[in-house]
Amino acid sequence: MTAEPLPAWVFPPPGGFTADDLDRIPDLPPHTELIDGSLVFVSPQRRFHSLAITLLENGLRASVPESLRVCREMTITLNSGNRPEPDVSVVRAEAVTAEARETGFDVADVVLAVEVVSPESQARDHNRKPQLYAEAGIRHFWLVEHGKGRHPVVHVYELDPVTGSYVPTGIHHDRLKLTVPFDIDIDLTEIDRM
Repeated sequence: MTAEPLPAWVFPPPGGFTADDLDRIPDLPPHTELIDGSLVFVSPQRRFHSLAITLLENGLRASVPESLRVCREMTITLNSGNRPEPDVSVVRAEAVTAEARETGFDVADVVLAVEVVSPESQARDHNRKPQLYAEAGIRHFWLVEHGKGRHPVVHVYELDPVTGSYVPTGIHHDRLKLTVPFDIDIDLTEIDRM
């Protein structure tokens, strides 16, 4: 049995990969992210992860103002060495045009980033990604955990302009009702009917 040769992109260049490399590297696995100059590959998605993303995506679409759009699994260019892919994001409507990059958005267009935690991504979702999002100036961040049964628990954070870090503004179990970044009311128990 002969092993297939590894693709060239398995070996990072000196200084690491850049955000632009994600669009140029052929045959990358779907949903590859760039964190600190390194390629990060996702594991197969678990059912809870998929359902929680759909629940939040649908809930946000039902309440998002005309000036914003809801996107699922699109990368955000934070800087040259970081291009993560939040599970859900809310971006300015102007960013979603035919002229826009087909694979992601610039950080200046992002209003909200949402990460649904998986066992495989827990350290990144809890630590590095919120740090990167805050440093890049994304004002709103949600971290979604698997709560009791199949229900998601949504941890809501807002960027403190003085410290440049996220501060918690609430933990939501059955209902996610907020007034920022816009009026939102999502029944989290709806996941039971999906």
